[in-house]
Amino acid sequence: MALRADNISKQYFRKTGEANFFSAVSHVSLTLDPGTLTVLTGRSGSGKTTLLHMLSGLLPPSEGKVLLDGADLYAMSDADLSRLRNTGLSVIPQARSALETLTVLENVLLPGALYRRKDQRAEALHWLEKLGIGHLQDARPAALSGGELRRMAIARALTQDGEILLADEPTGDLDDENTALVLSTLRAAADAGKAVLLVTHEQDAKDYADCVYRMNEGEMQACI
Repeated sequence: MALRADNISKQYFRKTGEANFFSAVSHVSLTLDPGTLTVLTGRSGSGKTTLLHMLSGLLPPSEGKVLLDGADLYAMSDADLSRLRNTGLSVIPQARSALETLTVLENVLLPGALYRRKDQRAEALHWLEKLGIGHLQDARPAALSGGELRRMAIARALTQDGEILLADEPTGDLDDENTALVLSTLRAAADAGKAVLLVTHEQDAKDYADCVYRMNEGEMQACI
């Protein structure tokens, strides 16, 4: 399963100088192929997260199309797109995304429970152990550090097991040891056949990538 951005842009109407709009992402084309890890770098505010949100079906582009195996994501019904985001696209968000009333394990299992998938408890426990937070499975999110919450979100996305994995700054709250653990885990996911996009400021991420792009003022520069 391949995900392709076909000349997508995102504009917001806002008075900026003589223009009446602000271009957050401008005419980006990108293909995420199975078995590859693509790294996207760039300064804060360069358009990286906006691009990821368009690729994940969360933010319609102003121009262009996002195609999953040739099917236009934004031509789908809301129900079909919601199901796709639950089963085909796994997203590791930059923002905190835990439900405080659920345990860590329940948070990880929640996406699968929404569509009554098979019991994923074994997979969830595997990823929690792999990411070093298995002992926190019965804790509530309020008891976790920022780095532990980040790893919980990664475990949730990996348990979802979508063929496309989109990660937005997944190592932002992690120390060097856990950063290396997460990067190697994402590399292994790509090697297992997933199409992985990693949005990051982490310089070491380039060592794990098949291809590296850089965003600058909404434009994506050639692979380096």
